[in-house]
Amino acid sequence: MIEIGKFNQLKIIKLYAKEMHLEGGDLGEVLLPLTDAPKESKVGDQLNVFVYADAKDSLVATTKLPYAQVDDVAWLKCVSVSTVGAFLDWGLAKDLLLPFSEQTSKVVEGRSCLVKVFLDESNRVTASMLLDDFIQEEAFYFKEGQKVDLIIADETDLGYKAVINNEFWGVLYRNEIFQKLRKGQKTVGYIKKIREDNKIDLVLQIAKYTDKVDSVTEKILSKLKTQGGVMLITDKSPPEEIYKFFGVSKKVFKQSIGTLYKKRIISIDKGSISLVDKSE
Repeated sequence: MIEIGKFNQLKIIKLYAKEMHLEGGDLGEVLLPLTDAPKESKVGDQLNVFVYADAKDSLVATTKLPYAQVDDVAWLKCVSVSTVGAFLDWGLAKDLLLPFSEQTSKVVEGRSCLVKVFLDESNRVTASMLLDDFIQEEAFYFKEGQKVDLIIADETDLGYKAVINNEFWGVLYRNEIFQKLRKGQKTVGYIKKIREDNKIDLVLQIAKYTDKVDSVTEKILSKLKTQGGVMLITDKSPPEEIYKFFGVSKKVFKQSIGTLYKKRIISIDKGSISLVDKSE
């Protein structure tokens, strides 16, 4: 069974001068232009192709990789607006329709929007900004610490909403974010906690503090050695500055310098950290 809006393995059944026809089962033959086909393709070969409907609602195939497939959430740019809606660039010759009925705010040519790609009632690949109609608030099967794919959505008072694996909503809390984020950004995150209401708290970094501290202490010592034994970043520095140089939270940084201080490797002053002179 062909999955429209996704990649399928289809067999070549006819070959012409400018196109080939692929076996589409109950949906009939699927046209693939020769310009999109691998060289030396022949009848009987199996091809991995993306299937969608063209402007005449006929099924066509391409070997090109679109920016998003059905069930994906994607940040796509509007290339034009017509009487039926906006058209988005999704990497294929035929632009992706975002109907007015699926828009939550005005879509402007040249600007991007966050959309869910789905099949409408006529099996046409379509975009929607109504993410809450597709993305679930609650999840049951994730484990704490599990690595997941994220797409950053709207900024809130708490931090940022993020779409997990194209299916679920999660929250990144502002006091646990140590890098700049933008709407539509793809990144990797981790399940921090599944709350009692089955909603999901996320973090962008996760590691055992002991492992992280060992890594950061090495970075601190390296920076001190390259700066003559003194650096102006301390536990009083802003979290953003600490993250910029060491890629960790202020909490991990403080634990790291605490470890070095207890071993009498460094001294800590009000505005600087210094290597201890062992010759004294």
